[in-house]
Amino acid sequence: METILQGAGGEVVIGPGQPTAIIGERINPTGRKAFSAELQAGDLSRIARDAQAQADAGAAVLDVNVGAAGVDEVALLPQAIQIVQDTADLPVCIDSANPEALAAGLRVIRGRALVNSVNGEMAKMKAVFPVVAEYGAAVIALCMDDSGIPATPEARLAVAENILKEAAAYGIAPEAVLLDPLVLAVGADHTAGQVTAEAARLIRANFGCNMTAGASNASHGMPERQVLNTVFLALLIQAGVNAPICNPLTNGLAVRAADLMLGLDEWGMRYIQTYRAALKAASE
Repeated sequence: METILQGAGGEVVIGPGQPTAIIGERINPTGRKAFSAELQAGDLSRIARDAQAQADAGAAVLDVNVGAAGVDEVALLPQAIQIVQDTADLPVCIDSANPEALAAGLRVIRGRALVNSVNGEMAKMKAVFPVVAEYGAAVIALCMDDSGIPATPEARLAVAENILKEAAAYGIAPEAVLLDPLVLAVGADHTAGQVTAEAARLIRANFGCNMTAGASNASHGMPERQVLNTVFLALLIQAGVNAPICNPLTNGLAVRAADLMLGLDEWGMRYIQTYRAALKAASE
């Protein structure tokens, strides 16, 4: 099963046997006080720099989120997307909890976008799936529902099945759904990483769907977070997560290393290219 996204520069194909598609997470005010303040002031100048830096570091898709406190997302999100599309020719992942903002963003998309996100809550699916279907987008679906985040891999698999069934009712095919097995902090539960990885394996085995995950969520509250993020990214990729949401500036080489070791990078060319890009960026 392949999920195809479209940017100005061509297609990005996400699927088994394909190199891992990094969804660049940097254009997001969460945890970035300076960026949040800029958005509140209507200053979008940082967006082009972040888009270009992530593209140079090997991102395949760029997540765009302007959800700072007090920001009018319906007005600002399309502007941010336009800047990203003018800067980098990559597909866009439109990141908002506001269905009106999602629709506003989709109206300015050049190609086929990814929507971030929906989950198994019925109200959420009824709000987001019609928008996704109308614009022919793909969508990230979190494996949680009205009862919260399931504690076991099997329960997350059941939520994934319900999401796929509901998506089909709106004419959204499984290839258009990137399932997210959900990453929780290992500092709060040392089994959290194992549960996520096993949920990913079950989803791949049962539905063949492509998957995303925010790998860095696992390391919250722990020392040497980058070590944990790097290791967990490799484990997730092996489990079937082929479009992780991460920072390509710090995680890009680790992702390419995982691809190489899993036989997804012929002659190691992507690894070498990413290494050279990192050296160039460091020298500048």
